[in-house]
Amino acid sequence: MLGNVLITGGASGLGRATATAVAKAGGRPLVVDVDEPDGGFEHVRADLADREQAERAVRELAERTGGLDGVVTAAGIDACGRLEDVAAEQWERVIAVNLLGTAAVVRAALPYLRTSGGKVVTVASTLGVRALSDATAYCASKFGVVGFTRALAAELAGQVGVTLLIPGGMRTNFFDDRPEQYKPGPDARLNQPEDVASAILFALGQPQGCEVRELVVCASTETSWP
Repeated sequence: MLGNVLITGGASGLGRATATAVAKAGGRPLVVDVDEPDGGFEHVRADLADREQAERAVRELAERTGGLDGVVTAAGIDACGRLEDVAAEQWERVIAVNLLGTAAVVRAALPYLRTSGGKVVTVASTLGVRALSDATAYCASKFGVVGFTRALAAELAGQVGVTLLIPGGMRTNFFDDRPEQYKPGPDARLNQPEDVASAILFALGQPQGCEVRELVVCASTETSWP
C-alpha cells in the first residue's frame, strides 16, 4: 500500500501526474504547491522558496492525515539565460525552490517517514548530471539535488528509502514562459509526465528494505542524456 504520499509541485506537470497515479493506485496524494491543485486532492498552498512555509505545509498535511508514507519532491522552476543576464533574484529563487525547498520538505518529513519506514523520491534532471550553457541556475540546483540525495541515501540507510529520479524533458507547461530560443523545437521528442510518474510509483512501491537508488527516465532520443 502506498499510503499517504506528499508531492511538491502537485498542481501541474510531473507533480500532478504523480498525484493522479498515486490516487489511481489506491494511495492518498497530499499536494504542496504555490498554486491550487485540481482533482480534489488534500493540499496546502506554500512557496517552497520560504523554508517556514514549506515546513509548515509538510507538518500540516502529515498531522491532518495521520502521517506520511512517501514524499516526492517534484516542484521545480527555471531561469534561462547567461549568468550576467539573469537577475540575481531570479537566479537565487531557482536555487531556493529546487534545492533548498527540497531539503526543507525532506527535513520536515523525516520524523513521519522514520515512523512509517517510508520512502523519498527526489526529482533532479538530466541537467543535474550534464551542464549546459545558459542554464547555470538550473544546473546548479539540480546538481545540488543529485549530491543531496546521494548523501541522504547514505545517511538514512536502513531507516528511510531514498530514490534519486533523473528525468529528461517532458511534455508539460514547464517550458511555456521561456524565451523562444530556450523552448524545445517542434520536432523534440519528450516524455509524457504520466510515464515518468509510473517510474516514481515503481520506486515507492518497493517492499521495505528493497530500494531503487537511482532512476534515469527519458525519451529514447533525449539530447541531454548522456
